[in-house]
Amino acid sequence: MILVFGGTTEGRKAAIALEDAGKTFYYSTRGSEQEIDLVHGVRTTGAMDIDTIGQFCDEKGIALIIDAAHPFAENLHRNIIEAARRKQLPVIRYERQYPPRSDDMVWCEDYNDAVEQMERRGVERLLALTGVQTIGRLKPFWRRHRTWFRILNRDSSVDLALRNGFPREYLTFYDDEPTAATIHTLRPDAIITKESGESGGFEEKVEAARKAGIAVFVVKRPAVDTAQVKFMRVNGPHGLRLKTQEILPDFYELKTGITTGTCATAAAIAAITRRQTVSVRIPDGEDIEVRVTSLGENSATVTKTAGDDPDITNGLDIVATIVFHPLTSPLSHPSSLPPRPSTLNIIGGEGVGRVTLPGLGLPIGSAAINEVPQQMIRLNVLPLLPEGVSATLTITVPEGRETGKRTFNPRIGVVDGISIIGTSGIVKPFSSEAWINSIRKEMSVGLSVTNQNRPLLTPQIVINSGAKSERFMRSLYPELPEQAFIHYGNFIGETIKIARKLGVERLAMGVMIGKAVKLAEGKLDTHSHKTTMNIDFLKQMLAEAEVEKDIEGLNMARQMWSVLTTEEMQRLEKVIIKHCHEHCDPLLPDGNIDIILISENVTK
Repeated sequence: MILVFGGTTEGRKAAIALEDAGKTFYYSTRGSEQEIDLVHGVRTTGAMDIDTIGQFCDEKGIALIIDAAHPFAENLHRNIIEAARRKQLPVIRYERQYPPRSDDMVWCEDYNDAVEQMERRGVERLLALTGVQTIGRLKPFWRRHRTWFRILNRDSSVDLALRNGFPREYLTFYDDEPTAATIHTLRPDAIITKESGESGGFEEKVEAARKAGIAVFVVKRPAVDTAQVKFMRVNGPHGLRLKTQEILPDFYELKTGITTGTCATAAAIAAITRRQTVSVRIPDGEDIEVRVTSLGENSATVTKTAGDDPDITNGLDIVATIVFHPLTSPLSHPSSLPPRPSTLNIIGGEGVGRVTLPGLGLPIGSAAINEVPQQMIRLNVLPLLPEGVSATLTITVPEGRETGKRTFNPRIGVVDGISIIGTSGIVKPFSSEAWINSIRKEMSVGLSVTNQNRPLLTPQIVINSGAKSERFMRSLYPELPEQAFIHYGNFIGETIKIARKLGVERLAMGVMIGKAVKLAEGKLDTHSHKTTMNIDFLKQMLAEAEVEKDIEGLNMARQMWSVLTTEEMQRLEKVIIKHCHEHCDPLLPDGNIDIILISENVTK
């Protein structure tokens, strides 16, 4: 069982991530102000001290604590750590994402330090954005200097301010106007805020002060001693899920993994830092922890883990080797000039595929390292390079050449290895997103190849559900290259939408009758887990086809061919195809779709 301390944006995100498991967990907040929808989570309210936390953990069988409380809830953080120490429980701290500390702000260790620094720098008019709970702590300052406090517009906050003796006329509220407008109206000398991270609106407050040309005082987030407990930090839902499934392997039925792009990035970081565990910033800005398999001379290896996704690259070693090249010298670059920026050249070695066809967004002949992984590598690695140094990073996959033959790579013109891919950095189990991204990539290549030499009335792209339907469709369009034939699996609607975005004008679709009957009803995702054959709708189509047959015992659409006569089946096929067009044609408004119904030995 898991206990989450929330009441924050991070708490809400943690709850959403845990809800995916479909299992019970507990979500604790001090009060009831936060609105949160929980299906499997159980809400509990009320302040908890060390003993209360320990007792709750015993009663509910808590095996993991997730601390997603406000970063300045110091007492709660200490209570959580001490209770976890006593009960020998692991703690995951769900941190906010914090921007780097900038030198143009005054950083304060605590509120006493902030008062001293503001006094020393002669601040006379202050806008305090630190929250109503800090009015008492800043009292030594606001009793002597004009100060406005911006607080939440609720009775409890106003009452607390007045109980501290703060003048009501100097209260301002967050929902009145943006920070910039408040600064413009009040004309303070400075603002003071907490290091509250992105979800606390930190950057918006700081940027408003910068534009107004006033000083910014920041109270640093407090540190908590975590030395005596198993303590892990995450700053996003993916990291939380990875850590949770590591600590409680049975909590999620299906485990997530990391992409080859994340593996390559982690290996590159480790090759420079020489660390066995590294932090990788993935495309959404979250940092996830990756363990390094081995370290070599100027190289590192990370083993791909796909979780429970049936990924053929699972278990492959991804190796990064880095070579440094000095950019500057006393003769070519005078010391009076600023150092040149560092540069990084990313190349593919053994086991990384090579691009041979257009449409992938990569130059022909280049390594199949996609754009997003390249961006992720540069984002993480460039800050680690010394100034004035360039580096060549080579990514290799020792078993990639053989593995690549068993993927779709040869079909889209990637030879001699696997692709380094991943748009999110994370592999979700049985990910529909990954399948759809694969369709997009294949169709882009297919369109580029097909448009080079195609008879006028031949479709540019042919989509089909799998190998069986593809064999038949190839017999209809033997003049088309293999790249023109795309498997949509169950994602008919998404595939047609991709065709529209890519500018496909003529599309042919082969569909087996089982999927066709679902599609005719408007089910654009035909997976059996999501939609089943609607016997009533099938009866309706039989009536449209003027066919009278008792089909009450049918459980599969393909049984229709054994129940109906050839002439009856032909009439029904026309009705099915007509309804399929009604749902598919609007998805490709500027193009034409040919729908071909396929059976074992009948096509229409």
